[in-house]
Amino acid sequence: MVDDKKKDTSTYSADNIQVLEGLEAVRKRPGMYIGTTDVAGLHHLVWEIVDNSIDEALAGHCTRVDVTLNKDGSVSVADNGRGIPVETQKQTGKSALETVLTVLHAGGKFGEGGGYKVSGGLHGVGVSVVNALSTTTIAEVHRDGKVHRQRYERGAVMTEVEVVGDTDRTGTTITFFPDETIFESVEFNYQTIVNRLRQQAYLTKGVTIAIKDDRSGERYKFYFEGGLRSYVQHLNKDKESVSTVFYTEKEVDEGVIEIALQYTQSYQEHVFTFANNIHTPEGGMHLTGFKSALTRTINSYARENELIKEKDDNLASDDVREGITAVISVKLGDPQFEGQTKAKLGNPEMRTATESVFAETFAEFLGENPRDARAIIGKCELAARARKAARAARETVIRKGALEGMTLPGKLADCSSKDPANSELYIVEGDSAGGSAKQGRNRETQAILPLRGKILNVEQARLDRIVQNEEIKSLIIALGVGIGETFNLEKLRYQRIVIMTDADVDGAHIRTLLLTLFFRYFRPIIDSGNLFIAQPPLYKITFGKKAFYAFTDEEKEQILKKEFEGQNASIQRYKGLGEMNPEQLWETTMDPEKRTMLQVTIEDAERADNIFETLMGKDVTPRKKFIQNKAKYVKNLDI
Repeated sequence: MVDDKKKDTSTYSADNIQVLEGLEAVRKRPGMYIGTTDVAGLHHLVWEIVDNSIDEALAGHCTRVDVTLNKDGSVSVADNGRGIPVETQKQTGKSALETVLTVLHAGGKFGEGGGYKVSGGLHGVGVSVVNALSTTTIAEVHRDGKVHRQRYERGAVMTEVEVVGDTDRTGTTITFFPDETIFESVEFNYQTIVNRLRQQAYLTKGVTIAIKDDRSGERYKFYFEGGLRSYVQHLNKDKESVSTVFYTEKEVDEGVIEIALQYTQSYQEHVFTFANNIHTPEGGMHLTGFKSALTRTINSYARENELIKEKDDNLASDDVREGITAVISVKLGDPQFEGQTKAKLGNPEMRTATESVFAETFAEFLGENPRDARAIIGKCELAARARKAARAARETVIRKGALEGMTLPGKLADCSSKDPANSELYIVEGDSAGGSAKQGRNRETQAILPLRGKILNVEQARLDRIVQNEEIKSLIIALGVGIGETFNLEKLRYQRIVIMTDADVDGAHIRTLLLTLFFRYFRPIIDSGNLFIAQPPLYKITFGKKAFYAFTDEEKEQILKKEFEGQNASIQRYKGLGEMNPEQLWETTMDPEKRTMLQVTIEDAERADNIFETLMGKDVTPRKKFIQNKAKYVKNLDI
């Protein structure tokens, strides 16, 4: 952590720290404060501390944030802001530092004057919750020429605020050891933190954010002058562009609106929204305002410049968002987030503000850049034609199904239960495996849908082609939720959708194609926790009359080390699910009492989006680079 000048700390004092309530129940119900106690919750601790430093940067008092993953398992977050005040806080009679670290809802985010006009942290909850969920927390403050330090254990104060040295800079360093009795794992992932810090650096232009992993020696540093313009360029680095990057930043009464966008040849939309630098994956009022202004502005320009004929319908919202990459960032004084994990922005005034600012500036962009405007509208018109073709194809599918008397595909072996809560659908590779699964299943609750061969790669196809693909068509009808503008998650016919493919290269490819389909067109099924991947065994190991199943090579070796009475082992490597008889498939992979399944989740939508684009998109170069970079991690490969 470095600082090249002293800062005026006189306007940020203990009087700016206001207390609302105590720290009760955090350790008893950590999920209420950080969402979950799995690996996502663990990393949420880092985000909370980094957000506090970003708040200092947004207030104009911090130019650098350093994150260090220490060898002892702790994390340190240091900034060169003003430093948390250390004098006595009136309400508590304790130092402001101790108040902030030990009292819930205490922070510089409520008061007037020297507090924060814009804050990402949710009302000062962050650092006190991190303290409560850590075995040890050490706060070090550089302020007023002195270095102040205080230590805590599981939220309890262990030392007074001590002056431990002199300093010529300002700033705060928080070091914490996550409590292994609270979290499922206390192992921090370097790449996860790198991705988050890169995002924060784009959102906070002109601020240096660095990470150092002392466990491995890896390090990274981010600094972007271009802000969201640079962010969009980064997101589109492997995509073929249709237009140049549009960018606007404007301060209005409601706050600051910053938007960047660019159109590409992709068929997908990639829109990311933030409020006070907090990612809002469920969008909110700022996203609603943006969408409304985008559709209206493009249609207005197209009509005025006769790029849409009078008899033609207006371009729909979906049409103008195909191929768009956009980042929307708003900063406001009193953000109303829905839920502790801040997934959605609820401030109604930001809808009007975002809509007004974007409509005005984007209309200017189109007027000043007629070549870009024509390319964008041409892309939108293609999307509109594809949408109409997809609707016609979808209606044909529905009509055909109705004429046949049943909408469910003939190859679906449905379960007898009609209650989605008790039902699950296995998507199985091939007729052979489908036959074993149909015979071995629980007919009451388990449905089987065999797929023939590899489905269409939806990353490289529009919806009109997708709904005409026979295998995808069968899956759409079996799921019951529709697709595109007709999608309705409430109509999902099964609580669990299970992808069950062979443990070889072809099986992995089919699984990737299916995951791409779900990510692009059935995303809510993933978000609601309904998609799973079956884990069939790789080996059957037999010692005389005793048989064991191994799901990994390591597990196989462990079993072989325990040979019974010197008997030779018979090892069968399952190349495909069809090699298992129905009883074996039930016992190892489908029996709810014994099976292992992986639930598909999306922790980082931006990274997942880039991976699908790389692996399944039209451009071969990034895919080749990805394979070359990852090949060294492959232990063995079946061909």
